Amino acid sequence: MAEEAPGGIRRGAEELEAAERGPGAAYHMFAMMEDLLEKLKLLNYEEEALRRHHLRPLSRHYFALPTNPGEQFYMFCTLAAWLITKAGHSFEQPQEYDDPNATISNILSELRSFGRSVDFPPSKLKAGYGEQACYVLDCLAEEALKHTDFSWKRPAYPTEELEEEAITEDDAELTLNKLEEEIEEEETDNEENFIDLNVLKAQTYRSDMNESTKQEEILESTTDAAEWNLEVERVLPQLKVTIRTDNKDWRIHVDQMHQHKDGIESALKETRGYLDKLHNEISRTLEKVNSREKYLNNQLEHLVQEYRTAQAQLSEAKEKYQQGSGGVTERTRTLSEITEVLEKVKQEMEEKGSSMTDGAPLVKIKQALTKLKQETVQMDIRIGVVEHTLLQSKLKEKSNMTRDMHATMIPETTIGAY
Repeated sequence: MAEEAPGGIRRGAEELEAAERGPGAAYHMFAMMEDLLEKLKLLNYEEEALRRHHLRPLSRHYFALPTNPGEQFYMFCTLAAWLITKAGHSFEQPQEYDDPNATISNILSELRSFGRSVDFPPSKLKAGYGEQACYVLDCLAEEALKHTDFSWKRPAYPTEELEEEAITEDDAELTLNKLEEEIEEEETDNEENFIDLNVLKAQTYRSDMNESTKQEEILESTTDAAEWNLEVERVLPQLKVTIRTDNKDWRIHVDQMHQHKDGIESALKETRGYLDKLHNEISRTLEKVNSREKYLNNQLEHLVQEYRTAQAQLSEAKEKYQQGSGGVTERTRTLSEITEVLEKVKQEMEEKGSSMTDGAPLVKIKQALTKLKQETVQMDIRIGVVEHTLLQSKLKEKSNMTRDMHATMIPETTIGAY
């Protein structure tokens, strides 16, 4: 919760600032981003900036919404450096591992050199998105357009050309009406899945008779050819019939399909030869590559064999090295333990040596011996006293026993006398 507090405070401050500026302030950076994208397209940023660094084109709201801060910051720095260079100032292209604070300060200093105001902290640009990022890129794009002498012009709208309708006379109108009626009849006939064979036979018979009679009538002509040509030239403008085509008509779709089919077939005829030629060249090249590969394999067979043996020896040496390194580590550990024991023994020897050279323990021993002698003398005296008391008690007890024995023997003699 403690980590989320600064972010919440920052979002609250941004919302308060947007509310003070108006209800449309939250959408201002989206409009700014769209304007920026149009200016970048005018500067041909896809060819000059993105393709050189292998980057993808920007979306409409790329710098307005957070998607990937690291990628957005790198894209921001790349476009800013390109726009500064496009505006006529020399600026080194930032790398991916450069210090972001130094890069941002350099970009803002270049922006101030163009006379643009910067009234926000540089830390706002570290995220790589937001209104400040859009503002910086938009200002740099305007400066680049000024440097390239670009000027906005009025939009030129294309003029719509009206279809020219030919003026026809009564005969042309009649033929047009007849044509429309025939089209409608054909459509209704196509919609109905019923064909009257008798009517069809009668129509074909009448058409054949009419054609035979017309052919007999026009076998001999009495018309002058020059007059006929003059009449054709005079009547030709009036014979033009304009029919407005309907794009929804299936006949138009069929004609388009046939046209596309003819175009595909004609293009295929032209390209088939090139494709066959390309196929033959590729097959020959592959054969050459295969033959060259076989030749190289044959020539380098002994080297490959030597390389394999060297690899096997190397693997064996690595295994031996690993085994040896394992023994070395074990012996190193044993050596460290022995060294610790040796250090302890040395320390004990030093303590004993220091105690042997010191005279204080000897003095203590002498004092202890004198004290032991005194205590021995006292103990001897006490032992003598105790032995004397024991001897006295034994003698007293012996005297008492003899007295008691004499006392018991006297009455028995007296009793025997009586």
